[in-house]
Amino acid sequence: MKDYIEERASQFASYIIENRTTIRDTAKKFSISKSTVHKDIVERLPRVNMGLAIAVRAILDENKSERHIRGGNATKLKYMTEKKTG
Repeated sequence: MKDYIEERASQFASYIIENRTTIRDTAKKFSISKSTVHKDIVERLPRVNMGLAIAVRAILDENKSERHIRGGNATKLKYMTEKKTG
């Protein structure tokens, strides 16, 4: 694997761990596609640094378990905003 890809995967992982962000937020921060971030984190990172991969996986699993709550809050906010302006 190319060195810059390994470095990029580690950089994504460090950012996710430090800020407890989602893949989508990480992709926005680095101006790169969600697919690339996901592939780097899930497939490439374990080959480079297994300890970092395990730490990131824990955060991603937590985000996944909370996504229905985030979606509900976003919908609630949307309709509250529409009610005020409508």
